[in-house]
Amino acid sequence: MNAVDVRDLTRTYKSGAEAVRGISFQVAPGQVFGLLGTNGAGKTSTMDVVAGLAAPTSGTVRVLGHDPIRERRAVRHRTGVVLQSGGLPGELTVAEAVRMWAGTMRAPRPAAEAIEAVDLVDRMGVPIKSLSGGERRRLDLAVALLGRPDLLMLDEPTTGLDAESRRRIWTLIRALVDGGTAVLLTTHHLEEAEELSDELAILHRGRIVAEGTLDQVVATYRAEIRWGDTVGRPPAGVLDAGEAVETEGRHVVVRTGSLQRTLGRVLRWAEDEGVALPELRATPASLETAFLALARSTDDATAPRQLEEITR
Repeated sequence: MNAVDVRDLTRTYKSGAEAVRGISFQVAPGQVFGLLGTNGAGKTSTMDVVAGLAAPTSGTVRVLGHDPIRERRAVRHRTGVVLQSGGLPGELTVAEAVRMWAGTMRAPRPAAEAIEAVDLVDRMGVPIKSLSGGERRRLDLAVALLGRPDLLMLDEPTTGLDAESRRRIWTLIRALVDGGTAVLLTTHHLEEAEELSDELAILHRGRIVAEGTLDQVVATYRAEIRWGDTVGRPPAGVLDAGEAVETEGRHVVVRTGSLQRTLGRVLRWAEDEGVALPELRATPASLETAFLALARSTDDATAPRQLEEITR
């Protein structure tokens, strides 16, 4: 049984705005599923429905085999949720807040264990209102871990964290996944998605326009070579016929399926001409390449074609 099973989900607000427009995906036990997209793409709206905080306009959502709203009692004690903003009372200390939340659960892990897992031991006696933004995010995660969840829903979990704290959270998430926990993750940090996601989906204007493993999503995109356009484009014969070259702003950009071979030709051309290529940069195809290309799309009619190309 999947930890999360979303089928043809739509969510329309009273204003008529369509936040989610017929998406489907599944999250298996022991898997991290990354949900990516620009602001307004529908990530948080989807997360709210999966967490049982909002009802779908149409479609079905099952969490651990249950409807997260109608069967909330069966779901609640088996899930942990970190939303974009926490709601813990600011006057409580870290230790008081965690103990209070643990008191609502059937068999919580010890409060001290959850606090230690997110590196807040030295802040246990500090009121929540006095914590930094990053420390509050870690406290939110500690609370979500109390119930030893089968499903952990993380909406931008490392926002405000420094690089060291972020990587510590990554290590903690991987340990949970190794133990069989399923994770549904939204994040703006593409490095985080690359590091953690077993599978991912990219949302654009409420639709999934790319889905699969990292390699599958990236596979149809090309590497880039760029330099300052003061030198201009290479003449005919330097590049293969299938390689695209264009000017973007103040840079010449070459997109290629063979980075090493094309870069070698460009460098030999520059050496033969006796010119330096200012701001030369060679970038292999990556999640960032795919994400930015899809985010630039403004025509909804292209989405099904992009999805077919990426996942075939």
